[in-house]
Amino acid sequence: MKMIYQSWWKVLGVILVTYTMIAGLLFPVPPLPIIHETIRNLYFHVPMWFAMCVLFSISVFYSIKYLGNPKEEYDFIAVECVNTGLMFYILGLVTGMIWANYTWGEPWSNDPKQNSAAIAFLVYCAYLVLRNSVDEEQKRAKISAIYNIFAFPVMIVLIFILPRMTDSLHPGNGGNPAFGKYDLDNTMRTVFYPACLGWILIGSWIATLRFRIRMLESKKLNDD
Repeated sequence: MKMIYQSWWKVLGVILVTYTMIAGLLFPVPPLPIIHETIRNLYFHVPMWFAMCVLFSISVFYSIKYLGNPKEEYDFIAVECVNTGLMFYILGLVTGMIWANYTWGEPWSNDPKQNSAAIAFLVYCAYLVLRNSVDEEQKRAKISAIYNIFAFPVMIVLIFILPRMTDSLHPGNGGNPAFGKYDLDNTMRTVFYPACLGWILIGSWIATLRFRIRMLESKKLNDD
């Protein structure tokens, strides 16, 4: 019973993602010019960004906790949330490029949203490079925590604020209305919202597994 209580959210995540895979391909979508059936990518592209943002938020939370109370597990949670978040970041970029190739005519058109997303991605890659460049554990954890706290608002500005201030092909930016304002009908909502929650839960599960592996590796090194 205890195992079921602790794992319910993992089961829910699997169910929601499975539902998304099936319903996302089979449920009807509104007939839209240019986009047509590619709007189904909304169920996969946007939830990747939601999952990424949630994981980066958890990472920042534990970086702050580490600075207040330098416990090893806080640092490990922070870094593994970033590692998992970057995986969803890459998936978000790739699904976006595939979508752009069909709707904008090329996978990378130097759209402000695309360029800002690429810069923010490099900011978080630099976080991992920084960690690997410092050998002393406590110093590495502290410097990484400080960097992580500043990287998160930079990412928010680059992805969600700056593109809205310039002309952009991306929905919701540069004067273009977001999908939900004119074509996210009730049928799509029954898939989109579960998709967001499902991928967030799956991302959290992956980060949890990575954290447990890192803790075991750390324990093994300390025992040796």
